[in-house]
Amino acid sequence: MMRTHLTSTLETAVIGSTVELCGWVAKRRDHGGVVFIDLRDAGGVVQVVVDPSKVVGVDPHLIRSEFVLRVVGVVKDRPEGTIKSDTANGAIEVAVDSVEILAACDALPIPVDEEVAADESLRLKYRYLDLRGRRLQGNLRLRARVNHLLRQAFDEREFVEVETPLLIASTPEGARDFVVPSRLTPGSFYALPQSPQLFKQLLMVGGLDRYFQIARCLRDEDPRADRQFEFTQLDMEMSFVDSDDVMDLVGEIVASVIRDVTQESAGNPGRMTWADAMATYGTEKPDLRFDLPISDVTSVFSATEFRAFQADSVGALRIPESGELARARLDSLIERAQSLGAPGLVWIRVREGSLIDSPVAKFLSEEEKSALLAKTNAQPGDLILLAAGSLAMTSEVLGVIRKEFCVVTKDLGLQTVWVTDFPLFEGLDDQGNPISSHHPFTAPHPDDLDLFMHAEGEDLLSVRSQAYDLVVNGWELGSGSVRIHSREIQERVFSLLGISPDLAHARFGFLLEAFRYGAPPHAGFAFGIDRLVALLAGEDNIREVIAFPKTQSGADPLTNAPSLLEGSQLKSLGLSLAAKKKESRP
Repeated sequence: MMRTHLTSTLETAVIGSTVELCGWVAKRRDHGGVVFIDLRDAGGVVQVVVDPSKVVGVDPHLIRSEFVLRVVGVVKDRPEGTIKSDTANGAIEVAVDSVEILAACDALPIPVDEEVAADESLRLKYRYLDLRGRRLQGNLRLRARVNHLLRQAFDEREFVEVETPLLIASTPEGARDFVVPSRLTPGSFYALPQSPQLFKQLLMVGGLDRYFQIARCLRDEDPRADRQFEFTQLDMEMSFVDSDDVMDLVGEIVASVIRDVTQESAGNPGRMTWADAMATYGTEKPDLRFDLPISDVTSVFSATEFRAFQADSVGALRIPESGELARARLDSLIERAQSLGAPGLVWIRVREGSLIDSPVAKFLSEEEKSALLAKTNAQPGDLILLAAGSLAMTSEVLGVIRKEFCVVTKDLGLQTVWVTDFPLFEGLDDQGNPISSHHPFTAPHPDDLDLFMHAEGEDLLSVRSQAYDLVVNGWELGSGSVRIHSREIQERVFSLLGISPDLAHARFGFLLEAFRYGAPPHAGFAFGIDRLVALLAGEDNIREVIAFPKTQSGADPLTNAPSLLEGSQLKSLGLSLAAKKKESRP
């Protein structure tokens, strides 16, 4: 070994003992000939003191930032007045006897010092330098710890870890597949898995009973703060269970991970239905750190003469102590609502004595004003925002506006909730076929099974599913469902989705065949490890917890991926590129 200690283990070294350290030069200071170096390794930082008159090896004045050094020296107490009690190793230093330069460092293209901001594209191009910072190092170590805790938790509950294939047939699950050409079967393609969904269901048919996997998944969808082309999820499945069993177990495990990492109390997540989440928060991913519910005030205006409120739904959002919001800000909120498809947004300032100040005040009866204040529990100094239209539209608009008044602070912690009873279908396509809300393998709610089997068209949109999402601070951490295990019901879903029997057989024949041979009732869940670690680390973007992420456009500046293939590579795969059409001149 080239070293005896990491800087993080120096507290075990006796004062006066000799140690050998290796690391990078984080900072270098020349004080009257004596050189002070902050030496950084994977464990942390320690100050080493190099006296040119006493040191063996290179001249310390030749050493620069990010040089890689090996030093041998004696651990000493820092002199009085130089102790840094707020940092690790702040009470000691290493008096160097010898120093060796293991590698020099050219001028850095990006600063390693995290206090200096760097352009993100450069950070990703030189990711190996970015990784030297304490922040990313800490995030990746946190990620490893979370993976360990999850494996331990599922192992203790007698789950079996199984690796599922990465080269599979294309079985669309809602996003576009990444495809891989087959060399041995020219013209044919594998797909990379969007998830292990079908294989874990087959494992249940195979009698494995309890499965989990830390799985790599790939989806060709636009990257954003909480989404990458390739991501990692904790995937699990159980036989002979219902949705409550899965939610109880997953909630218990997630809560235990949060407690272990944050050292703060974390109970199992609460529950609310999708319908309640949409009605109260205007979103299926409610952020429960903020108590700003939406109120349904449709009944208040059931007999109104004010035309704008003669709508299927009227929603209200009360903003406490915001009655003096500037008119310019109010106008910007109206524009925001209109950008979401609403005809507008009505604002009302609540005054003393149940008086209201609003451009529409003269159009409302005294009974309507009083009922509105009572329904929203408004107090003098509050602001009420109202939207009218369809229920879906008012919920979306007020849900977005709500977020603009939510002030995020780290001391609010992690607020978790299960959202249940999602619609089985989220709408109809151009051909009138329903569109799956989650994926086509989700079972309908048992209370809606008859409706599912016999309804057609828009009536199908009333069918609930046995799907459930775990939401943390407004992020969908993961989703799951009770699966279909009946061939008849699965074929009914395919038929409703406009998938012909021939196409269903071509894409999913192996699953339908498996259902003929005693498929047990089963349910499962999967959540994004990238998202969980980002939440635990206090990061707003999952790129900060991934070692080598892609940009917002899906590119990798480090390796220049995606890249073109050489002609010989294309030929071996039986592929050719279509010629680009020349633009015609007018």
